[in-house]
Amino acid sequence: MNFLAHIYLSFGDNEITIGNFIADSIRANKFSHLPERVQKGIQLHRLIDTYTDSHPIPKKSSKRLHKNYGHYSRVIIDIYYDHFLAKNWKNYSDIPLAVFVDNFYDLLEDNYTILPEGVKRMMPYMISDNWIFNYSKMTGISKVLDGMNRRTKNKSKMNFAILDLEEHYIEFEKEFTDFFEELITFSKQKYISL
Repeated sequence: MNFLAHIYLSFGDNEITIGNFIADSIRANKFSHLPERVQKGIQLHRLIDTYTDSHPIPKKSSKRLHKNYGHYSRVIIDIYYDHFLAKNWKNYSDIPLAVFVDNFYDLLEDNYTILPEGVKRMMPYMISDNWIFNYSKMTGISKVLDGMNRRTKNKSKMNFAILDLEEHYIEFEKEFTDFFEELITFSKQKYISL
């Protein structure tokens, strides 16, 4: 899952949210300097990723892309799934997406001192271009995929994945919806046991 899903699956717990968000920027177990609940957020992120990577539905989504994108298919599916979460946000939260995202950006700014350097560098762009809110739009997803392609020095060709999303939109959306219900249940159980 990508940014929005990890934030959402922190269940409104601010420190868990920070950990869940920054986890990809933390190497191995080098997070003992962080507050305990932030550490638990990192652990929750990794449990969510492991569950997602081993689940048959995201694997099915990924397989549809594998011929064109190889091992980048999983990353693309994470982005697609965040699009469907943002697009269908009202099915998952009573808080409007714009408010939820603004509150998250405020939370990042309030915790700036403990963020990894990579997150600190990314933050101004994320906030000014409102990446997370714009996941709800195809233009937003297209920009994300273009950016990811540039980060791979154009090797991934992820910029073309917007065409695959358009072509198989209904199938991907159904797969997301079926999977996300299961992921919410799994994540809630893990959150409670942290």
